[in-house]
Amino acid sequence: MFVDRLIENIILKKNHSVVGLDPRINFVPKYIRKNYETSKKGECEAILEFNKIIIDNIKDIVACVKPQIAFYESYGIDGLNTFVKTIEYAKQNGLSIIADIKRGDIGSTAEAYAKAYFEGGFVDVDSVTLNPYLGIDSIKPFLNYCDDKKGVFILDKTSNKSSKDIQDLKVDDKYLYEIVGKYINEWGEANKGRYGYSNVGAVVGATYPREMKVLREIMKSSYILVPGYGAQGGTAKDIIDCFNEDGLGAVINSSRGIIAAHTKEENSKYGEKDFGICIREAAIEMRDSINKELEINNKLAW
Repeated sequence: MFVDRLIENIILKKNHSVVGLDPRINFVPKYIRKNYETSKKGECEAILEFNKIIIDNIKDIVACVKPQIAFYESYGIDGLNTFVKTIEYAKQNGLSIIADIKRGDIGSTAEAYAKAYFEGGFVDVDSVTLNPYLGIDSIKPFLNYCDDKKGVFILDKTSNKSSKDIQDLKVDDKYLYEIVGKYINEWGEANKGRYGYSNVGAVVGATYPREMKVLREIMKSSYILVPGYGAQGGTAKDIIDCFNEDGLGAVINSSRGIIAAHTKEENSKYGEKDFGICIREAAIEMRDSINKELEINNKLAW
């Protein structure tokens, strides 16, 4: 099952972190950019080279990468091709793929999206992010693939500040994010692997540690994808309650904090062509910070 493979890779690499591959052309070092023409196609070729160097430098450290499709869609067809080629390269290097697509639509459309990402109609990935606002009709076509090789992470309490506008609305005595968490837990009951976790996971932001603690109790067997670490302000202390007592149950994403590490002033000691080393060290630092906090709280899984 997807979740079993993910857990085994996490344990093998002793690392719960995920690298978000959300490239922007200004993150790409000039020595790479100058090798390509100044056009959308040229920028996509530069981004692909950038992504490959990132993957080369983190593939033995992390279990998973999360490309966000918006950064590729903005370039049109050339960007979508870069998205596919990035995923193919990451898979060739043994990494699990969470395609951050946040899809959510009526049944027939959701079925088409599921085929696009889970049957290789567009690209073949291990898991995707979904928006549950339309209810089970928008989720079930993806769940049909979750009995074996595929997984989903369903938006619950997201990391952005305005998430409270809708997700914190109260229905009777429950917040909406609590109700969504209950649904996610129910939807995943039939898709558990040998470690007791489901292929149906949730997205809960590191920027909301109090809500995270509540949702962990509601979704004991759901793997939680945690955005908001690093650039958005989330720390290792903030994410401790997304883990169960077995030290498992969550993957923590950092995008800019890793892939743009070389652009920070404190990393100016690195030469331009050493940006991959800088990214690698940022990934190691994140891994070690999370593991240290887990050890302090007696939740280290190894």
